Amino acid sequence: MDTPYGSEALPVWERPEPRPRAAPVALSRARIAATAIRLADEHGLDNLSVRKIAKELGVGPMRLYDYVLNRSELLDLMIDDVHAGIAEAGRRAEADWRATVLAIARATRAAALEHEWFADLLGGRPHLGPHALAIGEATAAAFSQAPGVRGIEDLQRVLGAFNAFLAGAIRREVTERRTTRATGTDEAAFQKSLGPYLTRMLATGRYPTVARLVIDGAHLNPEETFNHNLATIVDGLTPTT
Repeated sequence: MDTPYGSEALPVWERPEPRPRAAPVALSRARIAATAIRLADEHGLDNLSVRKIAKELGVGPMRLYDYVLNRSELLDLMIDDVHAGIAEAGRRAEADWRATVLAIARATRAAALEHEWFADLLGGRPHLGPHALAIGEATAAAFSQAPGVRGIEDLQRVLGAFNAFLAGAIRREVTERRTTRATGTDEAAFQKSLGPYLTRMLATGRYPTVARLVIDGAHLNPEETFNHNLATIVDGLTPTT
């Protein structure tokens, strides 16, 4: 396909929408993405297919290929749609660099809890849609103003550590939620079921620090834990001295 860039194929975000067709059902990439997101929320990514989306929209599957060439493009649209809400949270944050970073991180967690499939795609291939790029710009620009970030290498390291924490913390929380649903047993019930075994093991005296955590440790609230760890990570990455 000839494009302004020669024969290079344009990504889905830059291709114009197909011309409207005289058909009972009007389509757009936005409508396709919204339908795909709803189905993924209900049934997960593994059960998502172009055929199921087409059926939900009341059209033949081939019509969707006028708008997205393959599953990867469909995921790109879905991901960037979710990123749109995160980007808005970043724009609403105060001008302070730290407030911006915290707002983006909290909005990312909220989006992943609302759309659990989104957590599966964190930390994978780069997300380069317009809204994802806006978040990347806002995050990088904020960290570049932080104390201790003196150049591009500092900024790269800070962003790498921050994104690793964010993806890891969110994916772990979503995994725990899924496990609770699948087994019908939450973390407290799981620990209780293994209580007799754990008591015997701790009684050996070989695991004194684990014993302290089990006996004296509190059952932490996920949101409070995320916010505490987020602040610790951000402040640790940007020391004032």
